[in-house]
Amino acid sequence: MSKPSSPDHHHQSPYHRVIILGSGPAGLTAALYTARADLAPLVLEGNQPGGQLTITTDVENFPGFPEGILGPELVDRMREQARRFGAQVKFEAATAVDLRQRPFTIHTEEGGATVYRTDALIIATGASAKLSGLPAERELMGYGISACATCDGFFFRDKEVVVIGGGDSAMEEATYLTKFAAKVTVIHRRHELRASKIMQDRAFANPKIAWIWNTVVTDVVGTREGGVTAVRLHNKQTGLDSDYATQGVFYAIGHQPSTGLFAGQITMNDVGYIQVQEPTSRTNVPGVFASGDAMDPIYRQAITAAGTGCRAALDAERWLEELHD
Repeated sequence: MSKPSSPDHHHQSPYHRVIILGSGPAGLTAALYTARADLAPLVLEGNQPGGQLTITTDVENFPGFPEGILGPELVDRMREQARRFGAQVKFEAATAVDLRQRPFTIHTEEGGATVYRTDALIIATGASAKLSGLPAERELMGYGISACATCDGFFFRDKEVVVIGGGDSAMEEATYLTKFAAKVTVIHRRHELRASKIMQDRAFANPKIAWIWNTVVTDVVGTREGGVTAVRLHNKQTGLDSDYATQGVFYAIGHQPSTGLFAGQITMNDVGYIQVQEPTSRTNVPGVFASGDAMDPIYRQAITAAGTGCRAALDAERWLEELHD
């Protein structure tokens, strides 16, 4: 049980004017801006510090880095920059939040359950790649199964791989993988793609890409020692099951925003992206702001996430000023 609050502040949960959940480009940009505004923000990094950038090798489209930069290095630089201006960064993940009254409370489990309190909360919890939920995925993730072609394509030089999906990201992954793989087979559950015309045309024109339609992957065959050897397929039209030999499996079936923590407390769309009052980062709860992939189902780039992190910081700063007027 938490102690009742008392006038003696030593017994109270630590209070910060701004707390930021998440440490990808959105969270760290928000930290940089709020730190420079003298708000001494606390960043709780979450389970994957740096977010999806840390499973990305070369980032070649972040402005200001003409030679490209490694994802983890870009995150490290952003973190250092935020710290330089007084942001505090802790390797802790929020396990529960209460947004019903201010100050909001945030529970973490690191080193005994800590409870933090804040008047302005910036959500930058990001998103993660969707998988099918097969037991083999947990076993073989990183051992032949991947959800990021740009991170792992290099390891499949001259091998045969499959890409699961039918949208733009699947076409992008498949096309990218042809730089390394000998053959790339796209497996799609329908008989036509959801991808945009330009992405489809590019993929269809690529002689290294093969296609399997109306088919779902029901299992991935392989071991951690030997890697992936095949995928088990089920054809939805014929009902037939078969094995298809492959050495790598790439998932490209979309992303899931990491927003379960806020379910029922904040307005989201039907798949869990937090809704903001465009063009601001304000949510339906005064004092709570959302940025990055947790609220952006469309662009999902490091640079757009950083931009919304900046918005959230400026919105939070103005909100705190109004609060104390």
